[in-house]
Amino acid sequence: MPKARTFLLPLLVLLAPAQAAEVSIHVTRDGDTFRVDATAELEGTRARTWQVLTDYGRIAEFVRDVRTSRVLSRDGNQVIVEQKGEARVLFFSFPIDVRLAVTEYPYERVVSRIVSGNFREMLGTYTLGAVQGRILLRYTGRMVPDFFVPPFIGTLALRHNVETTFRALVTEIERRQAPPPGQ
Repeated sequence: MPKARTFLLPLLVLLAPAQAAEVSIHVTRDGDTFRVDATAELEGTRARTWQVLTDYGRIAEFVRDVRTSRVLSRDGNQVIVEQKGEARVLFFSFPIDVRLAVTEYPYERVVSRIVSGNFREMLGTYTLGAVQGRILLRYTGRMVPDFFVPPFIGTLALRHNVETTFRALVTEIERRQAPPPGQ
């Protein structure tokens, strides 16, 4: 038995995944206004994290509730992005159809605001920081849908959508940070 433990312990250590990101999501509602605060602490570099944050054309590949995401125009650090998808929970779904004006502050923050779509207001900011050699990714947002959102289910749907989207983003960042197989 001691020999088996001696063999299995190092094997389990090798098979265990790297320390996954610590994710925290908070959504509050005041009338029609939703406020979002999401954070993740993960291994990696600012450059790779930035690469995923600004990969607007591929977001639909790794965020389940986004059907399409495409860059309509780019002028320096100013980008117009169109995104379509839905927020879902249980049997309910709410459409997401927005055109965002995005301002990039390389390796520090990405700020977006709605210019058209089915939200009266949508402001969001991703910020990048560092904590003890790890990346600290934070998203803060303020959203006012231009469609009816039932009180309890709507808040639950938005929280679920934010969590799904944020976790998918973090998972993609971690995936791209990982060394290629065989290294």
